[in-house]
Amino acid sequence: MEELRIIISGGGTGGHIFPAVSIANAIKQQHPEAEILFVGAEGRMEMQRVPAAGYPIKGLPVAGFNRKNLLANIPVLWKLFKSQHMAQSIIKDFKPMAAVGVGGYASGPTLKMAQKMGIPTLIQEQNSYAGVTNKLLAKNAKKICVAYDGMEKFFPADVIMKTGNPVRQGLLNSTISKEEALKVFGLVPGKKTILLIGGSLGARTINESILNHLDLIRKSGVQFIWQTGKYYSQSIQERLKDEKDLDMLHVTDFISNMDAAYAAADLVISRAGAGSISEFCLLKKAVILVPSPNVAEDHQTKNALALVEKDAALYVKDAEAQDTLMALAIQTVGQEEKLKSLSEHIATLAYEHSADIIAEEVYKLAIAFRDRKK
Repeated sequence: MEELRIIISGGGTGGHIFPAVSIANAIKQQHPEAEILFVGAEGRMEMQRVPAAGYPIKGLPVAGFNRKNLLANIPVLWKLFKSQHMAQSIIKDFKPMAAVGVGGYASGPTLKMAQKMGIPTLIQEQNSYAGVTNKLLAKNAKKICVAYDGMEKFFPADVIMKTGNPVRQGLLNSTISKEEALKVFGLVPGKKTILLIGGSLGARTINESILNHLDLIRKSGVQFIWQTGKYYSQSIQERLKDEKDLDMLHVTDFISNMDAAYAAADLVISRAGAGSISEFCLLKKAVILVPSPNVAEDHQTKNALALVEKDAALYVKDAEAQDTLMALAIQTVGQEEKLKSLSEHIATLAYEHSADIIAEEVYKLAIAFRDRKK
């Protein structure tokens, strides 16, 4: 049997890890003989999530740059130098035929060394606004898979391919009905339901928007599934413990069965991470986006506006959310025509087979490289 060895690098957040694992799964499905090695950043989420998905991973000591305090970057530069050396020896040992970068700290040194050593590289850029690392790596990348139009302002046009973002497979294969999904969360069938998610760690603004408007929520006739995030869970439980009559709020730090949460929801309130947006498109979800202001190049606002321009989502600024978000959500969830219109428009932006298409591109690069080496 022919050999096929692929490195996949990146991580840091679920938004980078889910696509990476989806691409790996698609490669394995198409080519069961493939050996896949992940390269991540030590101490980051991928070091647990990737082995849990069944793949080996090596960690680099790489860390992010401190843009506010330049002196703090002296140890960061040393870690980057060390990470490049480690990436070089990982590549020498593993002998990959292609390397994939999904964004996140580790993809920089790994893909840079792969390019230096003549290994073909593919970048998967999830956002509508490319990050600094990917812009630097793009000059020598063989293929750049994107999810938004207009990416030639960041990347060479001849290597761009619009594939959409890969999402968690379990969401697409789910068969749970809305009634069953509502039962999972102890909620009432037939009542309008809003799902609030701020990412796995939570979103302070979204949480405060609820806590500031508990009276409005009580009177709304609407029910809520609220993922507070692990970071905020304890303080929120404290704040809610003396509150009465909140049966319409299902509060949890983390939702493991997201397929049920999506199935139960008539409307979703979320940050505007690229991975989440791809899920909303595929699942045809009406959504209000509250972009996080704490991300590089404010890319979440750009992601959100790309949908708003197509009438595919509503958008509330982070600074205004605590005052306006809950009233807008409760009003919107009662407007059947508005929900239908948002759902239809966001569905037109969906890409169903992203992971499979990207896996095919990775395979083509690997085979061309392998045949040249013979």
